[in-house]
Amino acid sequence: NEQTFSYSGGGIAGPIVGTALLTIGSMILALFFGVSAAIYLAEYAKQSPFIHGVRLAILNLAGIPSIVFGLFGFSVFVLAVPIITSTPSDRSLLTIPLLFHDWVISFQGWNSSLMAGCATLACMILPVIITASEESLRSVPQGFRDASLAMGGTRWQTIRKCVLPYSLPGILTSSLLAITRVAGETAPIMFTAAVAAKDDFPWQGQTNPFGILSSQVQALPYHIYTLAARIPNSEYTERAQFGSVLVFLILVALLSAGSMILRAKMRSKLKW
Repeated sequence: NEQTFSYSGGGIAGPIVGTALLTIGSMILALFFGVSAAIYLAEYAKQSPFIHGVRLAILNLAGIPSIVFGLFGFSVFVLAVPIITSTPSDRSLLTIPLLFHDWVISFQGWNSSLMAGCATLACMILPVIITASEESLRSVPQGFRDASLAMGGTRWQTIRKCVLPYSLPGILTSSLLAITRVAGETAPIMFTAAVAAKDDFPWQGQTNPFGILSSQVQALPYHIYTLAARIPNSEYTERAQFGSVLVFLILVALLSAGSMILRAKMRSKLKW
């Protein structure tokens, strides 16, 4: 009988798809909340000790190691985040009954899932996006705002039509930095979303279209970590390690190049 080795067959389509899902999901969350927070800080917030403290806290959060965000995501999103359900889990930390039927608020978390991983990664890159987006919004000349307001535009119309379009290149820059960081992180998803081996894609076997959010996913960085640290070395795993790393580097390089080209085109069209 021929000896078989772990990870001696199959491919890396699953980890690539999982990395893409984690990156897209976390970027949607981070851009929505990050740009919204940046707009408030740059356009609405008055200078005060509280706002200064908020900005300082955001800058400090940007320097926290990713493993800390992973433990935070595990503690909050995997174990303790509240959900409304009629069938609370036995491991629920706290259950609060509601006034209708048998529904309760159960602090039981989302388990290890795509949703928990996306939320954790979004928290990790949120400080970078907020800081860079706020600086980009502030770089738009004040005259643009004054001209719009003088013509009868509201504050929100001024931001939406005159400020945001010209700050998009800077926001794209922060998004580029965030995407490359999210795609290469292992520690946060190790606790919240990643699984070492999975026979199918996350959406296969799901009857509920939102069921993909509650399923675990493979991820290319975690796949590389598993091959390097958790699987006995053999001629098969060595090839898989180097092949996975090469594919990962190519994907990140292509993503970075595409983002830089898009940013350059937008800057050439939005000069003032």
